[in-house]
Amino acid sequence: MSLFTQDWFVIPAVSILVFVIAYLWSERVIQWLHNRSLGQREEVLRLLELMFVETDVKRVTLMMTVSSFGLGALVFVALWPSLIAGVIVGSAITIAMWSVPKLVIQSLWEKRCGQFVEQMVDGMTLMANGVKAGLSVQQCMERIQENLPNPISQEFGLVLSQMRLGRGMADALNELGTRIPRPDVQMFVTSVNILSETGGNMAETFQTITFTIRERQKIEKKIEALTAQGVTQGIIITLIPFGLLAVFYLVDPAYVQPLFTTTLGIIALLAMLGLQIIGGLAIKKIVKIQV
Repeated sequence: MSLFTQDWFVIPAVSILVFVIAYLWSERVIQWLHNRSLGQREEVLRLLELMFVETDVKRVTLMMTVSSFGLGALVFVALWPSLIAGVIVGSAITIAMWSVPKLVIQSLWEKRCGQFVEQMVDGMTLMANGVKAGLSVQQCMERIQENLPNPISQEFGLVLSQMRLGRGMADALNELGTRIPRPDVQMFVTSVNILSETGGNMAETFQTITFTIRERQKIEKKIEALTAQGVTQGIIITLIPFGLLAVFYLVDPAYVQPLFTTTLGIIALLAMLGLQIIGGLAIKKIVKIQV
C-alpha cells in the first residue's frame, strides 16, 4: 500500500504544508487585503478633498464597509442554505466591491478635471481680454472667479485665497497644477510662472493656450465618436452572460442550480467570471486612446 494513501501520513503532511504556506504568505496576504479594502480609504479622502467635499473618516469607512461586506453578507443570506456557493459568491462580491467606492469617486474627480479643462477656454479668453485691458493676472483670476461657474471658480478662488494669505503666485499656481493634473493646466501654470519672471505678451500666450485646448478637444471628440461603437460592443458582450444567467434562473431555476451547488459548477462559474473580467479589461484597453 502506498504511503500517500495512509491517513496518518496524508493529514499531517497537508497540515504542515498549509502551515508553511500560511506562514510564508500571511503577511503579504494581509497587506494585500488591507490595500484592497480600507487601505483605499486615504485615497478616497484625498480625492474628496480635491473636489472640495467635506467629509470625515468615520463616514467614509462606514460607506466602504457597507458597500463591500454588507453586500457580500446579503448575497450569502440570499444563497442560503447553499453554504459553499454563498461563501464563494459572497466573498467574490465583497472583494469586487472593495474598489467600487474608490472607482466611483475617482470617476467623479476625473469628470471634474475634464470640466475644468473645458472651462479653461472661456477662462483663458477672459484673461487674455483682461490683460489687453491693462489688468494684472490676479485681477483676471478674480474676474474668472466672479463670472464662471464651478469647478474653475472654486480652483481660482483657492489660488486667490492663498495669494491673499501671503503665498507666492508661482507656488499657488503650482499647487493648482497638482490638484488638476492635466497637460493644459500645466501649460497654463508654466506659461504664467515663466512670463511673470521674464516678461512677455501674456495676452497672446493665453490666446495660444485657448487655441491648443480647442484643438485638443476636437481630437478627443473625434476619437470618442470613432470608438463609441467599440465601447458599446464591449459593454454588451460583457453583460450578455450575466443577463442570460438571470433569464435562465427565472425561467428554469433547476437548470441553473448546479452552477451554485456542485463543485464543477462553481469552478465553471469562477472561470466564467475570470474570463469576463479579462475580456472586459482587454476591450477597454483596445478602445481607450490617450490624446
